[in-house]
Amino acid sequence: MSEAGTAASGQARWEHFPHAADVGVRGFGPTAAEAFEQAALALTAVVTHAAVQPANAVEVSCEAPDIELLFVEWLNAVIYEMAVRKMLFSRFVVTISGNNLRGSLWGEPVDVARHQPACEPKGATYTALKVAADNGVWSAACIVDV
Repeated sequence: MSEAGTAASGQARWEHFPHAADVGVRGFGPTAAEAFEQAALALTAVVTHAAVQPANAVEVSCEAPDIELLFVEWLNAVIYEMAVRKMLFSRFVVTISGNNLRGSLWGEPVDVARHQPACEPKGATYTALKVAADNGVWSAACIVDV
């Protein structure tokens, strides 16, 4: 897969990577939090290529024993909110403090005609899970079950 997105900063971005039956999401940024935000954008792009309006805010919080497990918890919190609220999200703000994450998600209810959802993510997995910094750029990646 060659899909990718770039934020205004030029450093924060996301991409999809291939996996046999599911899809990989990876976010990049100058901090782990920004890499998490970008990976959430990649998650939305798995579902739709249509614009999603950041009309309604949702708050989430997660806790995990390490940064990699926190990333999976984060994506699963986003997936949960997509499912129970029947919403898609296009803006994310993450704050990480130790083993805790607080996130804000902005989006809108799914409009099937406009968003034409391609799939419904079931969950983030531990497959290909990696959160690390390299030369000052953080990346956060894993496979999402779709």
